[in-house]
Amino acid sequence: MEELKHECGVAMIRLLKPLDYYEKKYSTWAYGFNKLYLMMEKQHNRGQEGAGIASVSLKNEPGTEYMFREKAEGKDAITEIFSRVTEEMAGELLMGHLRYSTTGKSGLQYVHPFLRRNNWRAKNLCLCGNFNMTNIDEVFSFLTEQGQSPRIYGDSYITLELMGHRLDREVERLFAEAKKHGLQGTDITDYIDNHVEMANVLKKTMCHYDGGYVMCGLTGSGEMFSVRDPWGIRPAFWYQDDEIIALASERPVLQTTFDLQAEDIRELKPGQALIVRKNGESHLEQIMPAQELSACSFERIYFSRGSDRDIYQERKRLGEQLTPAILKAIDGDVINTVFSYIPNTAEVAYYGMTDGFRQQGHNVRTEKVVWKDIKMRTFIADNSERNDLAAHVYDISYGSLRPYEDNLVVIDDSIVRGTTLRESIFKILDRLHPKKLEEFCAFRATMALIEERGMWQLVNDTYLACKRELAKPKEEMQNCVRAVYEPFTVDEVNQKIVEMLRPADMQAPIELVFQSIEGLHEACPNHPGDWYFTGHYPTPGGNKLVNQAFINYVEQKLKREL
Repeated sequence: MEELKHECGVAMIRLLKPLDYYEKKYSTWAYGFNKLYLMMEKQHNRGQEGAGIASVSLKNEPGTEYMFREKAEGKDAITEIFSRVTEEMAGELLMGHLRYSTTGKSGLQYVHPFLRRNNWRAKNLCLCGNFNMTNIDEVFSFLTEQGQSPRIYGDSYITLELMGHRLDREVERLFAEAKKHGLQGTDITDYIDNHVEMANVLKKTMCHYDGGYVMCGLTGSGEMFSVRDPWGIRPAFWYQDDEIIALASERPVLQTTFDLQAEDIRELKPGQALIVRKNGESHLEQIMPAQELSACSFERIYFSRGSDRDIYQERKRLGEQLTPAILKAIDGDVINTVFSYIPNTAEVAYYGMTDGFRQQGHNVRTEKVVWKDIKMRTFIADNSERNDLAAHVYDISYGSLRPYEDNLVVIDDSIVRGTTLRESIFKILDRLHPKKLEEFCAFRATMALIEERGMWQLVNDTYLACKRELAKPKEEMQNCVRAVYEPFTVDEVNQKIVEMLRPADMQAPIELVFQSIEGLHEACPNHPGDWYFTGHYPTPGGNKLVNQAFINYVEQKLKREL
């Protein structure tokens, strides 16, 4: 119904010593920016649509800039924004973001961080995040009912306005408090800057949201914070010593950047915030009550860096668990089978798969059958020409198997990218003329089965059920879309996927062998959030969105047929 949304990457650094300390010790004024650059490059896989950075200086005098921001679009955005960094931008607080769109909107205005300006330092707010909010319509209504008129309808901008509004109220609370203490003039400003309670702001802001998020921010007065959603859907890791506090979306990013062991790094817990005050003091605070852990398994196995100690072992287990199903698919003929993988993210699971065969006493034939070339970009409008170019994203090792004799087992994670399988991977592998091709890695397939079997009453019933659910309070809604899958077995859906993905001119037979949900949970026990694969959404807003998405699908299909 909708494409799977990608995840973004965040990076934050708080320098705990005076800036000249780092220049003397590390021989550069740009120590903080150098570390931020490394953290962002190590998370480049999390965002190639755009990137942005922000910094706050605590020492700049009135009349000079103290809060800086740079943004750029495209896969080279990181290089571009850091090429613009100058010494005057040096600050104690640094923040970076890598963007993959969760809205489908493009343009520099949608690239994080977002900045809200004010003449009071404490009211300046800069935000970025890895999030997909499921109830932005409700938050928008909340703002407008208060009399506000947001200029843009988007989760990032609306979050900035809502949190900025709460930050304004916090500053006004402190202003009144300072006056009660008899303070005047700049003494009031200093009092406000030194007493901002970001926990107050976060508790009164994040309670309005439903969805998965890691929200990060800086204020002009020197507050830094990061808060994780109550279900722990999105990940965040942090580290502190006497020189720095750093936070990132992935643990190995911190390990590599600061030369740390895994045990040195802590994970932000569900509903928890890491808050660093202007004076550098840090603490953890529970912003929202923790819900049942639903850390996203899709982000874990598909999107996160495989160099993480635990992720590496989990991906190996995912491959190893496929061994029995593979043996069945090749009729036990290991001798006449070549084993390989699609570069690069499936490589670790491939090692686990071959380990599984060896543990059972099989000597497997392994080859690097596929090579990934530089991905070509084309602006050709004609789909057939574009697909022909897509077929050359990968190349093969000619002579790596005996044509028409060997089975070819290839492990891959690109089932979420059906076009890649059909137009590139399958076509290029068929040139080797394997006897049989096994491909590892289902809404379109299910809908195709419904259409084939004349089961449109099921679609109509589900459509009406979704309509009824949307009339209920969000907390009472159920996911009605799962009903369309119930008449079909896993094998039926798998066979339809093969049929839909198979190029018309392909010669070799194909069989798909999928990882099971049970195997997924066994391999990744601490990341039970499986809604990408099962439709079991952990939040009320998730159920609302999937019901609405099915309604949109049916109505758009009917409109096309009229």
